[in-house]
Amino acid sequence: MSVSRRRFLGTGLAACAGVAGAYALTSLLPTGAVGAAAAGDAAAAGDAAAATSPTPSAAPTYDPHAHSWAFLVNTTRCIGCGRCVDACKNENNVPDDPEYNRTWVELHVVENDGTVLVTSPDGGIHGFPPEPPELAASGATASQAYFVPRLCMQCDNPPCTSVCPVSATYKTPDGVVLVDQERCIGCGYCVLACPYGARYIVPSGGRMPTGQPGVVDKCTFCYHRITKGMRPACVEVCPVEARLIGDLDDPTDPVAVAIRTGRTSVMKPELGTKPRVHYVGIEGEVG
Repeated sequence: MSVSRRRFLGTGLAACAGVAGAYALTSLLPTGAVGAAAAGDAAAAGDAAAATSPTPSAAPTYDPHAHSWAFLVNTTRCIGCGRCVDACKNENNVPDDPEYNRTWVELHVVENDGTVLVTSPDGGIHGFPPEPPELAASGATASQAYFVPRLCMQCDNPPCTSVCPVSATYKTPDGVVLVDQERCIGCGYCVLACPYGARYIVPSGGRMPTGQPGVVDKCTFCYHRITKGMRPACVEVCPVEARLIGDLDDPTDPVAVAIRTGRTSVMKPELGTKPRVHYVGIEGEVG
């Protein structure tokens, strides 16, 4: 079975890639245009993970009721290098096909007339060209551009859990939405219900997170790592700390402080999904 969210919806949501960052962005914009959205409040976001059973393995002393995980992505720091995408695929056995990803990176280019061009060649895993071909073809001029790392929003009010007919997708006490791939029947309802395009159905052949095709997969904040005191793979490899994971139950945690002081925003707040992934520097209707 080889079904992605894009094939479900019949649209073209770009998948995974990224590795040319700062040079591409600097070449694309006038001097001073890069990172004009925000100054340096916080950094980073979370990456993909593998917990795929009702009770993912964790450190013997880990208490999910003692933590409340959240993710922070700083788009003013992201350079579009794609290391996060590559690390996520390797850590979680995500299919090599760029159509299937737990995390990906997009380049958002704001043209002079206000039009926003979004590109994500191969999900950003191999980086970005100095100038998007679409922009060159239109002859337009960019007034602003920034990279936007994407992943599961780990919503506090997740639509995916309510549509699952077999309760295969569920929320943990510490705030992470997981998929029990042993229970999942691959109906795809959750793929369609997710307003952020963060889920896909594992295709047969090649790499598979649990060796099982036809089931749903997504980012889990690398639950198998954070429950053992480690950071998600994407956070670990980010060279500019554009991705951070934090514990909201720790009032001194930098992520908790940034969110509490209102220096961040979330995607599509009007939907009432209450994402746990917060952003610094996103502009307009990003989502």
